[in-house]
Amino acid sequence: MSTTDSANPETFPPPVWQYFAAMNAFDSDALVALFPEDGLVNDIRREFWGPASIRRWVEREITGDKVVATRYTEVKEHYGDVIVSAVVDGEYDKTGVPDPLVLTFYFTLRGEKIARLIIIGNNPGY
Repeated sequence: MSTTDSANPETFPPPVWQYFAAMNAFDSDALVALFPEDGLVNDIRREFWGPASIRRWVEREITGDKVVATRYTEVKEHYGDVIVSAVVDGEYDKTGVPDPLVLTFYFTLRGEKIARLIIIGNNPGY
């Protein structure tokens, strides 16, 4: 896996590809099923541990806000983690949000599960 300007999600590791496919299909059950019992999502400095908490996050902020990835700008592997930058859109309050909104998704995989997902709205470094 290498860095690209326009990444094809079908080349991502299966759990990562499945995450974005389920997100774009607004499939809450499929999203939650991708995480193990002790899975962690950290979405812009808010933690959601385990299936019940992850489901509440998914239903409110992903499927509820109809969030979709419209373009994948970069994908890379770093010490076993998969890092995907994507342009996202949805039906959420966009007051003060950059346009386009580019989020970076840091996936830690264990087998076919997403053990940890960290989502950050990064700014370019120096």
